Amino acid sequence: MTLTATSATDDTVVLPTIQAPPRAAEPPSTARRITVRLGWAATLLAALLLGFAVFLVALSPLQEMHYQAEAYRTFQDRLANQLGPTGAATDGSPVAIIDIPRIGVHHEVVVEGTTGRDLMRGPGHRRDTALPGQAGVAVIFGRGIAFGGPFGRLGELRVGDKIQVTTGQGQFSFTVNVYGDSAHPVRDPAPSRLVLTTSNSGWIPNGTVLIGARLDGDPQANPSPASGGGGPHGRPAQLPADHALAQDSGALAALQLWSVALLGAVALATLAVRYWVRRAAYLTFAPVLAALLWSVYENAAALLPNLY
Repeated sequence: MTLTATSATDDTVVLPTIQAPPRAAEPPSTARRITVRLGWAATLLAALLLGFAVFLVALSPLQEMHYQAEAYRTFQDRLANQLGPTGAATDGSPVAIIDIPRIGVHHEVVVEGTTGRDLMRGPGHRRDTALPGQAGVAVIFGRGIAFGGPFGRLGELRVGDKIQVTTGQGQFSFTVNVYGDSAHPVRDPAPSRLVLTTSNSGWIPNGTVLIGARLDGDPQANPSPASGGGGPHGRPAQLPADHALAQDSGALAALQLWSVALLGAVALATLAVRYWVRRAAYLTFAPVLAALLWSVYENAAALLPNLY
């Protein structure tokens, strides 16, 4: 507000402007503070979930490709030295190479075991069944979308399509002849056959897709029970986590530990950014946080159905 006064000579005198004192800023209310914190928490949770989805679809295939490259070299070396397994094998170790030209599967290494962690490495051989090419039924599981989704196109196979499998006992050819699902198991009287299994959906699987194929030619001998284990064909017994769409409950404890480690690293990084050189803090903690977050996502993926 400006105050003025008029003199006798009609001259205008301008007096100094008088301003109202500034009002003190009102502290945010408790409800507003809670709302802001909930908003940040929701944003962080959404970012973590989005990151997990990106990990499953875009990053987990890189992990599977890395293992496949190493496992292929290892298995080829074992075949060259006639050391390919014919009976029970170490969990997660390579036991066969499968080719399914119809759906673009080439030189895919099959590992022993069908738990969620086993299938992160590639298709898995169910430990209680015969190996492909031996007398009996050989069952191979494969993921439909995550970690490369090697069996994502399994439903495109048609009767008459060929499947090639290489094991420590040689190369074998199978011909697709029957379909099934979780409600209708594959039934085939053939003495030597192969059953491929994956999930029935790339979103929320609630069942399985089964493809049966007969061995072309005569089977190879099965290992003796003494050399392979106490199950059929000298194989070890099936574990609960080996079943189709099973979850690896053992990953829960590991997930909790890695999550605590990630939170601790975030706290240290926050202190480092505040009290240290900011650029140095970023360079130091960025790879650590990325590695810990990867471990959290990997263990969270193990809690999903093993055929996802």
